[in-house]
Amino acid sequence: MATINQIKELFKSHFNEDNEKFKVIALQIAAHEAKIGHTSSARELKAIIDNSPSTKNKVVKLNDANKLFKLEYPSAGIEQLVVSEDIEVKIDRIISEYKKRNILLKYGLKNRSKLLLEGEPGTGKTMTASVIGHELQLPLYTVQIHSLISKYMGETSVKLKEIFEQIQENRGVYFFDEFDAIGSDRRYDNDVGEMRRILNSFLQYIETDDSSSIIICATNNPSMLDKALFRRFDDVFEYRFPDEIQIIKLLKLNLQDISFNQISINKEIVDSAKGLSHSEIVTACNETKKYSLLSEDNVDNKILLQFLKERRKFMKYQEDRS
Repeated sequence: MATINQIKELFKSHFNEDNEKFKVIALQIAAHEAKIGHTSSARELKAIIDNSPSTKNKVVKLNDANKLFKLEYPSAGIEQLVVSEDIEVKIDRIISEYKKRNILLKYGLKNRSKLLLEGEPGTGKTMTASVIGHELQLPLYTVQIHSLISKYMGETSVKLKEIFEQIQENRGVYFFDEFDAIGSDRRYDNDVGEMRRILNSFLQYIETDDSSSIIICATNNPSMLDKALFRRFDDVFEYRFPDEIQIIKLLKLNLQDISFNQISINKEIVDSAKGLSHSEIVTACNETKKYSLLSEDNVDNKILLQFLKERRKFMKYQEDRS
């Protein structure tokens, strides 16, 4: 069943005559019906979408999308993203160039559309892809790497071809998370040359891509990537753990809606958050919110500090076992 938010977005896209957005939301609903076992309803919805005048020549393959992509229409705006000033400037440039891409084309220029995001887990790479999708009103297709990589020789290259056909045919933001799986240095190839062939295919596809889509690849291990990859990207975003300014922004942004908030963001709080990733700080804030709601009591610095310390222990636990 469609959620109220999906129904609202359907209405908006209809009255704004945004057929592409309408189609994406309709496909989301159809995909959800298929996921919960309502296959008959999913087929009916898919048939309606496929036979509509606006999609007869431009169809998203629902079955393939279910396997290879996670499809969503992002709701997080740029005001919710906390990153370095350097990354903010780069994101603004991506958005500006995309919106004015037709002007650039008149002068033989192309907007930046192939991006590499590198940095520690939880530092904002996935959020960046979502924000770009939201700001450009484009669907976000997250490539399911576990579905892409196959143990059967040649099958991964076939799936990769399908993905780039989708990129060409259906405008959107395409996010390759954990990109190391296909972008690793060819010198590390121990699988009878299969990973070399996959990487060569990817290099060819991304170099020849002339679509209107945005391609974003993210990695936690840039040192593992093949050097030939870097010149295929228009820009590289480097993510780091938040500094003091970003920590304060994150805390204010994520604690502002607590009813019983008596937290004062001071040096002790900021120092306790240093060395934590963006996502760990957000998690600590969410735990503080839950405590406030369930206890129906005021939350103060002591409670927040407790959850920040818990997240630090959790990060250390992960590091010790990695």
